Amino acid sequence: MVTIRLTRRGARNQPFYHIVVTDSRKRQGGKSLEMLGFFNPTARKNDTKLRLDLPRIDHWVGLGAQPSERVGALVKAYRKQVAAAA
Repeated sequence: MVTIRLTRRGARNQPFYHIVVTDSRKRQGGKSLEMLGFFNPTARKNDTKLRLDLPRIDHWVGLGAQPSERVGALVKAYRKQVAAAA
């Protein structure tokens, strides 16, 4: 099964996550099929906290990819943020 999940990057005490499409049987830091965005939980004032490629996420979900719980919540919040900005 294909999943959309977070993979951790960044240094110790400075987490940074890539949102990737990967086979669910692969390791968390293993090779991914496509990178769809990033999440920076420790973003400062002018830094971007979350960036997603919504058309590609919709494409993968349409093909049957299952987002993790956290990614699903991030996508929902990002859609709300984009709608408020428009």
